[in-house]
Order: sequence, then structure tokens, then C-alpha cells
Amino acid sequence: MQQRSWTLPLIAGFSAMAAPETIACAQGALFAKPIVIAHRGASGYRPEHTIEAYAFGILQGADFIEPDLVPTSDGHLIARHENALATVAIDSAGNIVLGGGAPIVTSETTNVAHLPQFANRLAVKSVDGVLIGGWFSEDFTLAEIKTLRTRERIPGVRPANTVFNDQFQVPTIDEVLLLVRVVELITGRQVGIYPETKHPTYFEYEGTRVSGALIGIDTSRLLVEALVRNGFTDPDRIFIQSFEFQNLIELQNVQMPAAGIDVPLVQLYGDIDQCCLQPFDGFSRPYDMVYNALMGSNLQAIYGTLAGVVRNGITPTTHYGDITSQRAFLTMRGLYAEGIGPWKNSFLRRGPLPAPVDGNGDGVAQITSALNGRIDPLLAYAMEAGLLVHPYTLRAEENFLTLHANQVPQSITGEVLQLLSLGVDGFFIDQPDLGVAGRDQFLVLNGQPLSLAGSALVGLEYETLMAEFHEAACALDPRSCR
Repeated sequence: MQQRSWTLPLIAGFSAMAAPETIACAQGALFAKPIVIAHRGASGYRPEHTIEAYAFGILQGADFIEPDLVPTSDGHLIARHENALATVAIDSAGNIVLGGGAPIVTSETTNVAHLPQFANRLAVKSVDGVLIGGWFSEDFTLAEIKTLRTRERIPGVRPANTVFNDQFQVPTIDEVLLLVRVVELITGRQVGIYPETKHPTYFEYEGTRVSGALIGIDTSRLLVEALVRNGFTDPDRIFIQSFEFQNLIELQNVQMPAAGIDVPLVQLYGDIDQCCLQPFDGFSRPYDMVYNALMGSNLQAIYGTLAGVVRNGITPTTHYGDITSQRAFLTMRGLYAEGIGPWKNSFLRRGPLPAPVDGNGDGVAQITSALNGRIDPLLAYAMEAGLLVHPYTLRAEENFLTLHANQVPQSITGEVLQLLSLGVDGFFIDQPDLGVAGRDQFLVLNGQPLSLAGSALVGLEYETLMAEFHEAACALDPRSCR
């Protein structure tokens, strides 16, 4: 491996480097269209939200990598899908359930539950109206976070990923951006990032630390500061997404103008049929609207013209289905949003099967639903409004797949082809290599040219990239040294 002198001026200078002529061009051709987004990195092959997962996704040809962001107690953004670093069982009253004298761990993306020095950080909190027991990012400094190691979140589905348990660190947003710059430096290949600020209302206005004090952290501001600090503000290489509406409107009107940047914003949508409601699940309601309605906030001042197009007005029971009209999408497009990120099940309608089906012939029946052929009009409404559409999440494992309307099992390639034939502009996928292959097959079938930008980096080995990254990260921050 070529030895480099990683210094701050060199890292800061990455943004000024010219990429090869075949790749560096305007947004219309910078990335293959439609784009492939590595969901939490290549999370089908490495534990999610690790540098290793992001690097694997880049090498497989993803156009964008997706870091979900939560804050530490001292105001650093780290990449985790949730602020809960590990969760434990709680009863209906919110009490922690014990098994053999210890809390019963129900899910973990880190090894924090097994470290006795952090036993006193275990807490039960209400996050977006849902009670959760566990250890939370806002109760740990970055130095403490760097002592943790990551774990596979769904080991029953992805047992192969468990071989990487307790090997990788939890990365910061700065390290994610550094990885992208290292790739650009050593290959000329440009990669975009697609960050999501998690639970912005909780972190800024409502949530508390384990001490009981308010968290009071504006994650949108921290994200903008990180982008500016790292010289990564090219609107062709960034989408910022959120399931909440208020923080995206504030990004458009306050944080980004103050920082002198303007990057595209994507409004995420959860379930539109009210399947998953607080206090057990928050997937059907935008929590900022629930919270602001309960608090009696000035909704017009917060949401502007959007407040007038929500069906039945903004109330504590407003759900995503109330904000899927053609008028709502046109209003969002004019006010702040360049795109939407809908849950694929919200527009690719399906129904339950009477019995599970074995789709891949392995003797285990795991397909439990079938498409009925109906496409919800929200897709057409969004496209007619001029919004980009980036649905989530494609996963190759059988238990995440469905049957076509003709009862034939759907492959991940079939799902890619179906979505692209409907006109979506990109998609989130856990297995980026399969997404790239499906996207390229679609382009070939439709007589469209392939893009070098969206191809796998065959000439760059994973180990080489990781060695280069860790050398750079260690030079910039000793907490990242191994």
C-alpha cells in the first residue's frame, strides 16, 4: 500500500480535487440514473452503520451511502439507526423485565449491554411517544462511544454478519465523510451521502438524558456544521432526509441559508394506513406534528402553507396518509422538498397469504404476502408534483420478499425492475450489488447507457480501502485508532 501523509490540509483539500473526466460532470450524469442507495451501508453483508458496511456498499457500486444520525451527550453526530444502542424488555407499565437477575436484551447494535461500566446508563425513555428500555446515545460522550463495538442487529435473519460482531467501531459523520473523500482521492470515483437526522423533535425539544435533564440538541444544525466543516456541500452529492416535517422546513429556511449552502431535501413517509401507532409504534404518524399539536404550538408559523393542506388539519392523530394528496405534494415541492422517500409497501399494495410460501426452494416457507396489482395514487401524485421518488427498503432475504400478483415468487431483481418500470428515481437497498445489477439490467432493457459512476470498483480491494481509511482517521483523531 502506498504510504500517505494524512494531514488536515490534505483532508480539507479533498473537495478541490478534480475527478476523472469520465465521472466528473453535472448532476444529470454524475451518477447513474436511477440511483442506488446503500441502505445503512451494505447492511446485507456487514453490520449496519459501520465504516465497513459503507465501504462495502461503495465498492459494490452504490451511488449514495446512507448514514442515520443521532447525537452523543457532548454534541457529536454518530451513525446509528436509533439512539438506542441496545434495548431490553419492558412490561406494560414500563418496568424493565429481568431474566436470571439481569435485564433481557431484545436487540442490540453495539455491545454496550455487556459492559458493566455502563450498567448505570440503562434507562426507560419515551421516544416519539413509544416507551423503550435500553442504553441511549445521548447519555454517552463520544470518547465512551468509541469504546463500544458494533453488532449485527438482526442475527436471526443475517447470521453470516455475526462473525463481525464486536470488531467495528461506531463511526461519526466526520468519519463517514472522510471515507467518501478517501475513495475519491485514491480512485477518482465520486460518491454521495444521504444522511437522515433521527428523532429531531425528541432531541431538541422533548427528550431527556438519563439524569433527567433535557437533551436540547439540534441535530439538523450539527449536520449542516459537519458538512461545512468537511467541505462537503455539493448539492449533487447530498440528500438530507427526515420522517419529520418541521426540521426539513427549518433546514430550508434557517440552517442552510445561515450556512450559505443549499442541498436537496427528501421527505420520508412511514405507513399511510395507520398500522403502527403510538404508544407501541410510531411508524404511522409524523411525530413533530403530533408533538406540536399536543403542545398547542402555532402550526401556521411552523409549517406555513403545508398546515392548510393536511387532511382534517394537523392534530395529535395526524398520520402520513393525511399528507399524501396531490395538493400536499405540490405544496411541499414549493415550500422545501425536492423528493419523497415512501415505504414501498405504501404504494405497492399487497395482502397476506393464507399460509407462508417457500420462494427459493430451501424448504423454509418465509413469504407471507402477495402483491394485488394495485398502485396507490400517492406515487403518481408525487411524480406529477415534480418530486423525486426514492422508496425504501429492498432486501434480498426471502422473509422480506413477496409474491407477484400472479402468485410467482418475486426476486430482488424482479422488485428492482418493477419499481424502475413505475418511474422511481432511485431506491434504498441492503445489498447494493444486487441493486446495481438490477438497475443496469433495466437500463439495458430500455436501451439506455450505463454509467461508469455506478459500477463496482473492481480494481480496489476492500482491505486496501479500509487500511487507507483507518490510517487517515487515526491521523485526524486518535479516538479512531485501533
